Amino acid sequence: MSAQHLQCQILIVGSGPAGLAAAQAASHRARSILVVDDNPRPGGQIWRNGPEHPPSAAQAERFKVLQHPAVRYLSATRIVSSLGSHSLLLEDARQAWHLTFEQLILCCGAQELLLPFPGWTLPGVTGAGGLQALLKNGLPVAGKALVVAGSGPLLLASAATARRAGGRVVRVLEQAPAASLLRFAGQLWRWPNKLAQALSLATPAYRCNTHVVEALGEQRLQAVRIRQGRRTLEIPCDYLACGFGLVPNVRLASHLGCRLEQGAIAVDSQQRSSLPQVLAAGECTGIGGSELALIEGQIAGCVASGQADRAAALIRQRRHWQRFADSLQRHFELQPQILQLARADTLLCRCEDVPYAAVAEAADWSRAKLHSRCGMGACQGRVCASAAQRLFGWAPTPPRAPLVPARVATLLLDGQPPFPGVGDAHTGP
Repeated sequence: MSAQHLQCQILIVGSGPAGLAAAQAASHRARSILVVDDNPRPGGQIWRNGPEHPPSAAQAERFKVLQHPAVRYLSATRIVSSLGSHSLLLEDARQAWHLTFEQLILCCGAQELLLPFPGWTLPGVTGAGGLQALLKNGLPVAGKALVVAGSGPLLLASAATARRAGGRVVRVLEQAPAASLLRFAGQLWRWPNKLAQALSLATPAYRCNTHVVEALGEQRLQAVRIRQGRRTLEIPCDYLACGFGLVPNVRLASHLGCRLEQGAIAVDSQQRSSLPQVLAAGECTGIGGSELALIEGQIAGCVASGQADRAAALIRQRRHWQRFADSLQRHFELQPQILQLARADTLLCRCEDVPYAAVAEAADWSRAKLHSRCGMGACQGRVCASAAQRLFGWAPTPPRAPLVPARVATLLLDGQPPFPGVGDAHTGP
């Protein structure tokens, strides 16, 4: 097997709001743009569309940039490893590529923060964002009782998606206290579209200062035990969607050597990272919503393609949405009890059946993996590593290559391993 060689002026990783906006802005000037995404369809998590959910007119308009003559789009394509400061190894289901680029824009988005609690591995328990993805891909919930819990605006969006699919959303449980939510709501007049969105998603099932204590059931979920203020209640349900916010996806950035700050890619006012050839935009630079991601993507696309004047005007607009992002983070901060839900025998790593107690005694993530195999299963630590960092305050460790499970033929292209340690490919990041 031999790799095809690709070259481009600007490589954009991710086709969510930030990536599409970056491609649109750069297409006015750049001679060649390559957009790479590991999902089969564009839109990222927020604009994900399944077979039963075609894109809206506004989304379809955003997707048109992928048909631009200067743009090439590779879907369902994974980045396996860095091959140097301006080169990456890519793979899809059929072939592999050696890709060289001049400028790289990381628009890798975010992933849901899932924290362990008793019963969270029962069938019928998902993340809040995970429920949305399942519904858009055809999960039947008509007539089923659902509880949505955790923290952040995603809860209301997931509940609305479930209702449209015919589900009975019996509770939406927000862990933040009422005073914090009232302060947040009192500022929404500054962002009228967010205020209108909040009003459209409002539901009488919403409860604040309430969180899941335990998911109950034998072979699958049957009920959920919750803590509402000082009361403990049990609610029968068929599905529980529980997510505690989002965390930036920095795996590739960390692998490349970009500097991180507070778990996100550190960027300057022009969306440049600590590496001169790498820019970043969207949720991977900090959680802030699609509006902020769109503006950051435009700035990155303009900067990478030499449109300094356009970038300067967009930088001024970004401040407005950055204030919203700061308010969101401040008012939906997790309360201490959320980090104490797991018992000693609660599984932290579902892939390798590693209990919380086996990881809690470790000094850091690397030692936890060595002594318990935590993070070495099918998800390669994507769930448990983020949970452990939040629970124990551990600093993330840069992932080793390969970044994803890859074919041996890809790892041994032309008989020359593209990176050391090919034999360790199963050990994960």
